[in-house]
Order: sequence, then C-alpha cells, then structure tokens
Amino acid sequence: MLLLSSHNPWHNCFGNVNRVELLQWRANIMTMLTQQENATEGQQEQITRVAVDAVRKAVAEYFTKRTLTKDGAQALHANGNNIVAGLRDKVFAMYDEITVTDKFADEEISSSYVYPKEYRGVKPIGAQVDILAQAFGLSLGYTSNWIEKVLPTLTLPEGAEGWFAIPSVEAIAKRHFPEVTDPVDRYCRAVELILEKLGKSRSFYNYREGEITPRQLRQHARTIHALDIIVEQQKGDILIVPAQFGMGHRGRSVRRARECFKANEFGLGALAVGSMVLTHPERFVRWEQLHTDCAGDEFAPGAVGEFWGAPIFSFSDGKLEFGTDDVSYACGYCGSASGFLPL
Repeated sequence: MLLLSSHNPWHNCFGNVNRVELLQWRANIMTMLTQQENATEGQQEQITRVAVDAVRKAVAEYFTKRTLTKDGAQALHANGNNIVAGLRDKVFAMYDEITVTDKFADEEISSSYVYPKEYRGVKPIGAQVDILAQAFGLSLGYTSNWIEKVLPTLTLPEGAEGWFAIPSVEAIAKRHFPEVTDPVDRYCRAVELILEKLGKSRSFYNYREGEITPRQLRQHARTIHALDIIVEQQKGDILIVPAQFGMGHRGRSVRRARECFKANEFGLGALAVGSMVLTHPERFVRWEQLHTDCAGDEFAPGAVGEFWGAPIFSFSDGKLEFGTDDVSYACGYCGSASGFLPL
C-alpha cells in the first residue's frame, strides 16, 4: 500500500506532489504495464453495485437458512474487521481469476512440483544486499537508506513470496563496463557477469555460452517498464523487489504466465533470477524440484530476429544449469519467476 501522508518517505522520492498526482501516477503505471486502457469510472461503479447487491443477497439468504442468536449476532459484529478481510481476499481471488484472458490457456498443466526442502524461504534483505554488494562491488548508500526508511511503510503485494535484492543494470555497467552505452548490450553483459559469478560459486553449466548478445537476448517490454519505475523510485545500486521464485506460475508456459500476470506483476529476467539464485543457492539442489523460467527476457535461438525463447535456470547431474526453452512449452517442473510493483 502506498501511504500518502506528508511523513511518508515516498514523498521525498517523488518530490513535492499532491494526492491527485500520485493517484494519476499509479494509474499510469498500470497502463504502461498492461498496455491496455483502464476500466472507466462507469464500469467500476457498475461492478461495485453488482458486488454490493451480491453481498446483500448472500447475507439475506444466510438469515433465512440459519438461526442467528443475539450472541451470534454480537460475535459477527465484533468480528467485522475479520469478515471484511475475508471478503476482500475472496473478491481479489475471484476477480483475478475471472479477468485472466484465455489466450494460450491450453499451455497450462497441473503440477505438484515444489521448491526443495533445503530452501526455507527468502533470506533477510540485509543478507541478500551484502552478498550482491560484495560480489559486484556495489554501493550500499541509497539502498540502505531505502531499506531503513521506505521498506517498512510498504505492504508485500499479493502473490509475492518476499523482498528480493536485485542489482541495477546501470550500477553494474558503471562499475564493470562504463564504456558500454547501449542498454541492450549493457543488459547482456550484466547477465554474462551474473552467470560468471554463479560459475565461480558452484558447479555450473551454461548451455548458451557465447550467445548472450544483443542479437539473441533482450528484456521483455513489460519488464523494462516496471524496472524503469523501480529504478526511479529507489535510485540505489541494488534494487529491492517483491517477487516469487516460480511457484506462482508453475505448470504454465512462459507466454501463458505473461497472460496471467496481475496488473502490477512483471516477468523477471536472467539477471534478476540469477541474482536470486546467487543469494539463495539452496533453491537449486536437485532435479526433482520446481525449476525457474525467466519470463522477463526474450531469446532468439538463431539470432535472426525471432525471439520465441526464454531463459531457464534448472538443476541436473549435480549442477546448476542455464539454458533456454520455447515460450510455448508448458511443463510441470517449471514456473516463471515474477516481480511486483508495490502499490
């Protein structure tokens, strides 16, 4: 939740803006990510009326089919906040399910694959930041200040498993290859660097060695938009992003996962996922686990301009592996990693 009080640290990040400007900014985010028009006020009012009418009818039906005592009525009244929270969760889940398109719906299968038992969840953000700062020689100044003053004011978005640390492409470029100015080339070099770091930290095999070039690897447009927003908000060498490691889209092809993204959700690419793997090595320890597609990137296997692939991190034969697969391929042992914009 984006707090709008004058004491909110976000106020300093955006400058001297008022509530109307902030609300418009949030609306612009959604438009940029979805590339679609927002629902009109009339549509929203109509949906609200339908929801209110449905709740009234449900409550009325409850009274006719249940015997409600005075003590029971008092208990319901006393637990009003819990009832509201429960209804909110149900509405969010139902609306998210209904509004997902059926595009590529046949590229989704049932999956029982999970994270390995050795992976016990997201590490404290301070520990992640320290690992990346040391690995890439990055500054902690802005990042530490953001973690201390802004992060406590934010609510973890629905669907995110926790807050992950991801290095800024600009910061990596400035530190390791300042002569490179092309954004696509800088991203490719940053990906090569994270793969190099992974290779030095554990047994690792890169099936795309020599192919991480601007002709073959690029970021998805939705991901570029989202990360530009986060960079503008945080300005540090290391970005703090709410994300999930693949469970949220297991069994879906990459392009089906993209269709199922929530309004504030975007795919994570090889740099982001590789950084998450570097800070959480126990996430990949065996073949019988959920592997991770990088839905934030696009890959052209033949370097001929047809970007129909996406990177993937997996584990096989005792080692971490990096490769690519067709974005239309759905399998039970893979799921796309994604990040979220905190709103």
